[in-house]
Amino acid sequence: MTEDYLSRIGKLIRDARKHRGWTQSQLAEQLGTSQSAVNRIERGHQNLSLEMLARIGDALDSEIVSLGGGPTHLRVAGGTTLSGAIDVKSSKNAGVALLCASLLNRGRTVLRKVARIEEVNRLLEVLTSIGVKTEWVGDDLELTPPDRFDLDRMDEEAARRTRSIIMFLGPLMHRESRFELPYAGGCDLGTRTVEPHMSALRPFGLEVKATEGSYHAYVDENVSPERPIVLTERGDTVTENALMAAALHDGVTVIRNASSNYMVQDLCFFLDKLGVRVEGIGTTTLRVRGRSEINVDVDYAPSEDPIEAMSLLAAAIVTQSEITIRRAPIEFLEIELALLEEMGFLYERSAEYFAQNGHTRLVDLTTKPSQLHAPLDKIHPMPFPGLNIDNLPFFAVIAATATGQTLIHDWVYDNRAIYLTDLTKLGAQVKLLDPHRVMVEGPTRWRGAEIMCPPALRPAVVILLAMLAAKGTSVLRSVYVINRGYQDLAERLNALGAQIETFRDI
Repeated sequence: MTEDYLSRIGKLIRDARKHRGWTQSQLAEQLGTSQSAVNRIERGHQNLSLEMLARIGDALDSEIVSLGGGPTHLRVAGGTTLSGAIDVKSSKNAGVALLCASLLNRGRTVLRKVARIEEVNRLLEVLTSIGVKTEWVGDDLELTPPDRFDLDRMDEEAARRTRSIIMFLGPLMHRESRFELPYAGGCDLGTRTVEPHMSALRPFGLEVKATEGSYHAYVDENVSPERPIVLTERGDTVTENALMAAALHDGVTVIRNASSNYMVQDLCFFLDKLGVRVEGIGTTTLRVRGRSEINVDVDYAPSEDPIEAMSLLAAAIVTQSEITIRRAPIEFLEIELALLEEMGFLYERSAEYFAQNGHTRLVDLTTKPSQLHAPLDKIHPMPFPGLNIDNLPFFAVIAATATGQTLIHDWVYDNRAIYLTDLTKLGAQVKLLDPHRVMVEGPTRWRGAEIMCPPALRPAVVILLAMLAAKGTSVLRSVYVINRGYQDLAERLNALGAQIETFRDI
């Protein structure tokens, strides 16, 4: 290898190590080498064999330095029972919202215990590209903005791989009169219009034209809300965009038909730390007293993820296991647990205690092996406090373990329900009635299979959980989408007794 090539590889390895939050000594320990050897590698002063490149890629779980750069797969030896205890990680959706909200602040933002997931990594790549200094300190993330964002240097490839980029509109419209954002990406869930975002932000003077793969934003600084903003869709990201726009509006903004979901509440608590006053948190009407400028050093810990907690509940149910799920945000799981109780689910719960943010109520849940039956009515999501839209897919794999027929109606997304039919490859009886409804009949005698990972996050995890219950060996291919929303899911399930191996084709 040439010296220049070694130097470039060394920088890639260094960046991947820092993204994982490791020191050179920690990487050296994983590789069975010395810290000085890792230092030479990162400086481009060490020849590297293909075997060493592959080992470094595996250690860092980085497709950048993995041999061949191929996708990651999971091999599952199913039919095992889980046991032990597991802590719920911090909220993925709150984390990405807070990363976007950090753009409001001219001071330093510290976010505690941020989930190290691919969605966060993509946003960090975007933030870094426009001049934000980002640094992992253990599990905490420090963000220091520049005096002015360099939006012309935005990492478009990273931006297109996350739908969260749409939430840059709210904060950036107060910093730039004209700017562009690449079209948002993320999960493949069908066509999802951005018009609700536009109608929420127009009262603040924002107009957006979509041409040639980008959003072209124009801001009229003479326009400000004259009456309450009524959201045409009670969406989470729409509400968050409106909140961030209101945060830097020097006046009072009333937002009606707002989402009161968990990530919106975390954003409101964060804005309060920035000096923005938000009344009505947890309701559908928010009254925001914004500031003309925000320049404070802030420290905030987002609460735990109710969707991950539901994933772990589903894992316990389909494997007939007794596990303790610690730090579950009960306020955002009560409907799901009530429905599961109707289906025959047995569990114990601890007394409530507060999350580190000082607001969100947590409990520890201990699952019991249960014989489930189908619910009397269909299962469908509703805005909070109803059954969470992202939790709905887990009821497909749960219903497949229950006796009887269950109708699942995913009315929000155009085609997410279609991906649930992949459960049939593992032995389930899942009939697609239309793009929004499936009929699931159980109980299921699960069997192993090899499946290409669905391009949508929650259905992908549903397939993985079914593989835990399926006797024999299963393979789930190209699991990048799972890494978008879950930190070390396979390793954490393995700590409970699962047998999941991560591998790549070489």
